Amino acid sequence: MVSRLKIKKGDRVVVISGRDKGKVGEVIKMYPREMRAIVQGVHRVKRHTRPTQANPQGGIVEKEGAIHLSNIAHVDPKSGKPTRVGFKTLKDGSKVRFAKKSGEVIDR
Repeated sequence: MVSRLKIKKGDRVVVISGRDKGKVGEVIKMYPREMRAIVQGVHRVKRHTRPTQANPQGGIVEKEGAIHLSNIAHVDPKSGKPTRVGFKTLKDGSKVRFAKKSGEVIDR
């Protein structure tokens, strides 16, 4: 069962553990069932591809691999440091995500 995720496509995140610790990037794609995300410029892996019409040369292609959500954290919009995310309801009744470190609303 997938619980409510606090990270979404388009968010700016920082890697908090692993070989790419400290790198910042934007979430390109989410895999909620696997609890993983693909972050731009993070966890680059090499894949051997055979020639196709789209890539007639084939060879070794470098692309981003999936990273577990426990290894990434939101970037605080105010300070630029890693922060946890909370949910709150505004006076107009809309539900928004906010950075717990600064209290800023996280918008995309």
